[in-house]
Amino acid sequence: DKHRILKVTIPLPPRKHFLLNQHYNPAFVFLQMMKHAWDNYKRYAWGLNELKPISKQGHSSNLFGNIQGATIVDALDTLYIMEMKEEFKEAKEWVEKNLDFNVNAEISVFEVNIRFVGGLLSAYYLSGEEVFRKKAVELGEKLLPAFNTPTGIPWALLNIKSGIGRNWPWASGGSSILAEFGTLHLEFVHLSHLSGNPVFAEKVMNIRKVLNRLDKPEGLYPNYLNPSSGQWGQHHVSIGGLGDSFYEYLLKAWLMSDKTDEEGKKMYYDAVQAIETHLIRKSSGGLTYIAEWKGGLLEHKMGHLTCFAGGMFALGADGAPNDKTGHHIELGAEIARTCHESYDRTSMKLGPEAFRFDGGVEAIATRQNEKYYILRPEVIETYMYMWRLTHDPKYRQWGWEAVEALEKHCRVDGGYSGIRDVYNNHESHDDVQQSFFLSETLKYLYLLFSEDDLLPFEHWVFNTEAHPLPVLHKDNGNKEENQK
Repeated sequence: DKHRILKVTIPLPPRKHFLLNQHYNPAFVFLQMMKHAWDNYKRYAWGLNELKPISKQGHSSNLFGNIQGATIVDALDTLYIMEMKEEFKEAKEWVEKNLDFNVNAEISVFEVNIRFVGGLLSAYYLSGEEVFRKKAVELGEKLLPAFNTPTGIPWALLNIKSGIGRNWPWASGGSSILAEFGTLHLEFVHLSHLSGNPVFAEKVMNIRKVLNRLDKPEGLYPNYLNPSSGQWGQHHVSIGGLGDSFYEYLLKAWLMSDKTDEEGKKMYYDAVQAIETHLIRKSSGGLTYIAEWKGGLLEHKMGHLTCFAGGMFALGADGAPNDKTGHHIELGAEIARTCHESYDRTSMKLGPEAFRFDGGVEAIATRQNEKYYILRPEVIETYMYMWRLTHDPKYRQWGWEAVEALEKHCRVDGGYSGIRDVYNNHESHDDVQQSFFLSETLKYLYLLFSEDDLLPFEHWVFNTEAHPLPVLHKDNGNKEENQK
């Protein structure tokens, strides 16, 4: 059975920690964590977007407008993979009866795509339940007016009733954001594949056309692009927030195409070359980090979001040009180590939102507004990729440390909460259980300790919200082939 999980207990040194020790079967622990997060969401916030686990009520983010049920849709595939059949069934029934896109509201095109479209597509490919395919395509159609701009670069925000779009008011000169319009490709290719309508794939291929025509400063992609003029905004470059998943999707577009998308491949490896030259640096203490670039000047800061890049470099190592496979794996391992240090150097052993390498400081947050942890998955994501691609046991060891910290500091009676300051000895909870905690953080932990044949990389590619999408094999694009 391809869903058999974890017969092993992990070889860890004996620990005194209160909840977990080396005798626990990790699968059992992650099932309990998922159940705790899900049951409390169900009890206190069912049908709403997210849970406030301390106040024990619903939390609504303006990212989803009036669309409801973000946690349900985001968690579908995790419930399925963990074989939580009852919970999956109740989630599916909610989607059938209550998931409604006919709302007069402005949504984030990016967030709705990665969480809702991605979650529905994944649930369809795993379970074969037609309702998920139907809802995914329906939502995809609602997002199409976002592309009605002079260049076809989509707006960040869209009123899905009126079809009117606009950009974030804070974004440089009315620009769209690289990570937002660059993180539609995987889902939209699958929407075309499942609907037979080529328009979805055409929209995302056009984005590439626009990018390829533009001059890139030093081969780098700035975070801002004006959808009317087709010109870059401020020359800020980041592999963290505002940039991150654009690069991830170039690589994954190539992998998802069964390595036929040569354009995506070339764009990815060219970008990595520029990133290595201009952004990757080594601290005096020997930690490799990815700095941010502001008009040619480096800011020696790395965001928690940037920590996904360790896994990305490792995942892309196999196709690296000029015998650079080993180099890319090594780069992934170095980023993983730096991100582990960012966790290890806090009181709570959970990483801050951003950490710095300046003024004698290494891998530590120096500003109060960067010391929080909101249940983010990126570091665990990198551990999972590094484990699958190297089988070095330290990645499971590091993942287990994160589990212990989550259980000790983030678990509360009503679910799991983020933390306001990971350097403090006393928890101050932010009172939000993010939908991505169920979709990503718990799924990546589960996969980190699972056998490699659960969602094997040769058949599946994960979207940036950890929703698995099948590789579209050349010989046979159908579902059975993809799920062999």
